[in-house]
Amino acid sequence: MAQSAAVPDISEAAAADLTGFRSAQFGMDEEAVIEAIKADFGLEDDEINVGVNTVERTRVITISVPDILPEGGRAQVSYIFGYKSKALIQVGILWAPATDETITDEILFANGDLLRSYFASAGYQPDTITRDVVLENGILLFRGSDASGHTAILLLQGRFEGEEGDLTLRPEALTLLYAVNPDNPDILTITPGDF
Repeated sequence: MAQSAAVPDISEAAAADLTGFRSAQFGMDEEAVIEAIKADFGLEDDEINVGVNTVERTRVITISVPDILPEGGRAQVSYIFGYKSKALIQVGILWAPATDETITDEILFANGDLLRSYFASAGYQPDTITRDVVLENGILLFRGSDASGHTAILLLQGRFEGEEGDLTLRPEALTLLYAVNPDNPDILTITPGDF
């Protein structure tokens, strides 16, 4: 008697567990993240830039890395540390002509499609998933959270051209964010009554 092949059940996919980006894990301090960057990308100290976001009062480590995605162009990776916690709270990856002058519209679309497909099958909580939402400044390709509320956000930014009802997005950047808590980040805020 022939046995039928098992059909994979999408609901059995492993649940997403977003803990950071490569070796850099949420909750790490700056020194640990710098060591993770060196291990992940083989960069030297002079290739790792440390700065401050003066509005949010967060510290930011920024690097430039080729081919995070195969043939995807050079990207800028930013590691953001919380205002109060001083720990890694967010990682942002940016592909744009500003990060690599050889990046074309086609590369931005291809990178976006590749990442959207990856996230769609990565096991994010189904009730948190949003895909392909047209915004004023681009398209939210994907947003989803794991069981801890850690969130991946993929945004293709640009401007729309054409006639009403027949608009085409001219992409200017692709941004991927991994965040501990994007709706309530650890940044400087002014609360009612402070002034």
